[in-house]
Amino acid sequence: MTIKETASGKTDIEALIRTFDPATVGRDFLENPYPTYHLLREHDPVHRCPDGSYFLTRYADLNKVYRDTKRYSSDKKKEFKPKYGDGWLYTHHTTSLVFNDPPLHTRVRRLIMGALTPKALRALEPQLVTLIDSLLDRAEDRQEIDLIEDYAASIPIQVIGDLLGVPMEDRGPLRYWSLTILGALEPRISPAQLEEGNKAVGDFRDYLIGLVAERRRKMLDPEQDVLSRLIAGESDGEKLTEEELLQNCIFLLNAGHETTTSLVGNSVGLLLDHPDQNQLLRRDPDLITTAVEEFLRMESPLQIGNRLAGEDITLGDQVIAKGTYIHTSIAGANRDPAVFEDPDRMDITRKPNRHIAFITGIHVCLGATLARIEGRIAMGKFVQRFPNVQHNGDAERLPLARFRGYTSMPIRV
Repeated sequence: MTIKETASGKTDIEALIRTFDPATVGRDFLENPYPTYHLLREHDPVHRCPDGSYFLTRYADLNKVYRDTKRYSSDKKKEFKPKYGDGWLYTHHTTSLVFNDPPLHTRVRRLIMGALTPKALRALEPQLVTLIDSLLDRAEDRQEIDLIEDYAASIPIQVIGDLLGVPMEDRGPLRYWSLTILGALEPRISPAQLEEGNKAVGDFRDYLIGLVAERRRKMLDPEQDVLSRLIAGESDGEKLTEEELLQNCIFLLNAGHETTTSLVGNSVGLLLDHPDQNQLLRRDPDLITTAVEEFLRMESPLQIGNRLAGEDITLGDQVIAKGTYIHTSIAGANRDPAVFEDPDRMDITRKPNRHIAFITGIHVCLGATLARIEGRIAMGKFVQRFPNVQHNGDAERLPLARFRGYTSMPIRV
């Protein structure tokens, strides 16, 4: 439900609180969820949804949930089994890093972090600068582009493709696979989404089997090639199993692709809506680091996370029973006035900025450093190159509540 006006012109807060369900939100909510989150945070911060799950919007509550892995579980086997059945979506989401608890999470994360070394990430910067300059040159030649298709989505596809050593000619399906798999994480999905999601995981997995086999035959420098490092890496004498390797390669693409695309798209959208901040950033390019943090806070690419109550828990004035599903509103927490002064105002100089766009605790996004590098270079160069950018048609939002971004943004540079 979205906020509606009553006959008296006042917001029907009671109706919102009574009926809000993240599984059934409409187009108005997807366009602008923040007024709804504001009302929930103020009037019903531990909101019980119609299906018995809970929806949290306060920063302090999310911080507590994310840091307490013993009481709030990331293991989704119980939830995903009835949702996905025995298909590839279930295999993927219960094998990849993000939906598991220690000790499995600890072992897999250590192995992946061992591959995403600071040296490997630094080595990407020259290639990233070259890629972004070429995309900006193309945009300048054309004058009219779709920011998402022609710029934002092209950056992470190339970066993750380079990290995993995916040949250029094989990168065509990567974005479709990623969007389809992530779309199936929505609270409620159709049979068609289930079928497409299972096929996307299966097709991606089939491709990776060949890529991994080729890499085993000819290993590359593990300091530069993440896939070689994942294959060779060990943690306490253990390696990734073949299925863990395949599914976590899929996870790396999904985690690094759409969120970075949305970071760039959302950032441009924010600057178009706040021309004073755009001008400030043009005058002082050194503000790009704090600007990226503010973009992440204002329009978090990942809007809703989730956990499972590992025991009976009292949160606020609610008793949440063991096994209950909990939605965590990252977008709501990142605009909590208890933490952020004037939270709905964009301020690219904001310090401190303790947003949780990348979550926090042991599940903090392992690609956060890479995403910040991509955002800093992509937005810093874009703003300086195009001082007069403007909309060139209606932008279209992703039709998702869990993720916030654009499918299309026509602009004139």
